[in-house]
Amino acid sequence: MRRRSCCCLIAVGMAILLFIIFICGSISSHVSVASRSQSEFRVSGRALYKLDISWPKNPEYFTGQVFGVAVNHLAGLVYVAQRGDNVPKVLVFSTDGDFLQAWNTSSLEMPHGIFLANASADPTVWITDVGNGPYGHTVKQYSPSGKLLQVLGSPGKAGSSLSPLQFDQPAEIFVHSSGEIYIVDGDGGMNNRLIKLSRDLQVLWMHGEKGQGLAQFYIPHSVAVDSYQRVWVADRGNKRIQVFNSVTGDWLGSWGSCFKEDAPYSVRLTPDQKYMVVAQLNTNQVTLLEAPPIGIIGQCQVTSSIQLAEDVKPHLVDVDLKSAALYVAEIGANQAQKFIPVTATGV
Repeated sequence: MRRRSCCCLIAVGMAILLFIIFICGSISSHVSVASRSQSEFRVSGRALYKLDISWPKNPEYFTGQVFGVAVNHLAGLVYVAQRGDNVPKVLVFSTDGDFLQAWNTSSLEMPHGIFLANASADPTVWITDVGNGPYGHTVKQYSPSGKLLQVLGSPGKAGSSLSPLQFDQPAEIFVHSSGEIYIVDGDGGMNNRLIKLSRDLQVLWMHGEKGQGLAQFYIPHSVAVDSYQRVWVADRGNKRIQVFNSVTGDWLGSWGSCFKEDAPYSVRLTPDQKYMVVAQLNTNQVTLLEAPPIGIIGQCQVTSSIQLAEDVKPHLVDVDLKSAALYVAEIGANQAQKFIPVTATGV
């Protein structure tokens, strides 16, 4: 009897040990797969950026599809716009990766583009809303804590009017340091427009024809202004970037040769104005193009390309104007990632 009891105890002990090994192995496997999906990437061309795998510290706060990201480089804050039912539409992190706040606002339906304006004095967060409900088809301005300050457009009503101002799925907004506003409208709706507004929201100029010709658009998706009075627009449906004079609105040129495989989804410039950062959603790439000097547009030249993991789907990007860190909103991976410049010693 004693020998039989001893054998039973050994058998039970072995079973428990095997169960623990199985559970640990399963957890390790899941962690490994999650880690790979987040950090898997490769660089072709010059190695200008590398992934900061420590950002954010708590990625579990990403609970929806991440569509946009905006950086306040002076306050060290990163605003992440996400979509989904019963999820906070904006998450706020520090540039060090700490989770700080979630906006549980009911005034946002489907955030698309997000932009941090006037970081040095009175910062505000602008968000384009492409929803079809009572708050959609608008561009909204919020305080840094999520208080709604003003709404551009006619809430819940898609349209093309300039007076009163109406939008149909506005894709993105860029607010210049002068206070002038640039809006690309829309993300697949009836409009294909680039609109420039004055500080008091008067229309200064606009390009609004759908087509493939000069200064025509098909799904203008992102907009940025450089230091040389040039406006850069990701003309997504036409697989090109178009360039305009920011003062007159005159067409200056276009880039298309770099986008044979996939369209540009975003346009942002590095702080030194040397590189244009472009997300390409379908090929899962973030590409850095050589930005031309003043007076020249020329042809696009790829300097570096970051190939992300399959189905990550980078949508829109923003650049920290202090550290030059790059933040990428990824709707396939349901996350935002941070890439930091590669230093000379790092190379």
